[in-house]
Amino acid sequence: MTAIAYRRANVDGFNMFYREAGRAGAPKLLLLHGFPSSGHMFRDLIPLLADRFHIVAPDLPGFGQSDLPDRGTFAYTFENIAKVIGRFTEAIGFDRFAVYVFDYGAPTGFRLALNHPERITAIISQNGNAYEEGLSEGWNPIRAYWQDASPANREALRTMLTRETTIWQYTHGVPDVAAVSPDGWALDDYYMGRPGAHEIQLDLFRDYRNNVALYPQFQEYFRTHRPPFLAVWGKHDPFFLPPGAEAFKRDLPEADVRFYDTGHFALETHAAEIAAAIREFLA
Repeated sequence: MTAIAYRRANVDGFNMFYREAGRAGAPKLLLLHGFPSSGHMFRDLIPLLADRFHIVAPDLPGFGQSDLPDRGTFAYTFENIAKVIGRFTEAIGFDRFAVYVFDYGAPTGFRLALNHPERITAIISQNGNAYEEGLSEGWNPIRAYWQDASPANREALRTMLTRETTIWQYTHGVPDVAAVSPDGWALDDYYMGRPGAHEIQLDLFRDYRNNVALYPQFQEYFRTHRPPFLAVWGKHDPFFLPPGAEAFKRDLPEADVRFYDTGHFALETHAAEIAAAIREFLA
């Protein structure tokens, strides 16, 4: 049951790539990756959970092996990404499921919850933010672009798309960088090098402001629907700070918040610990 199948689904003409494992009929778990990664980031986690859950991990539109349509034919916004993922869950028969969100996967998954709260059985957030206090000063260059979408501010963000920055995202805050496999960042850098990929990511940097604008609605969803909630947080994340994890308890007093001695990509070093936390949480 721990074998992973690599599949594709046609979602209204959009070719979605996804990983699938576990037994059909088992509790469903949707894994949503972040920037600049793909479903590959869950390569260590999936085998640790597939004996108990029916797991699906899609590559978001424009990421990994999923379609990378031209910006002229598909507007790269988080709203549109969430719409595609929502239709994807319907196409594969994921009617009720727990969702694991990380980074970009958080505003995607939280939109799914807003649109169809009846489908969400639980939420696991791994450095997936929904509170202003969770945003570090590392967002300042992107905030400048939100306030003034000038060519100069857009160009300034290209440094965030380099190989060096991707490696830094994987290794910053990790006590022993030898524990981080180069496979993750090397694959991310490969995908980032495809024609048009940089412009797409810059568009998403610009649109991220609309995620922040939705924070009050996400928080209202938490208060109203009170989904079982687990936060598993790399405490040295340079983008999403520990106060953002603690803030979930403000709206979900029973939220289970756990910190790990690692950085942004916590699964690179703590997959076993996070899998154990999920198994306990979803028992």
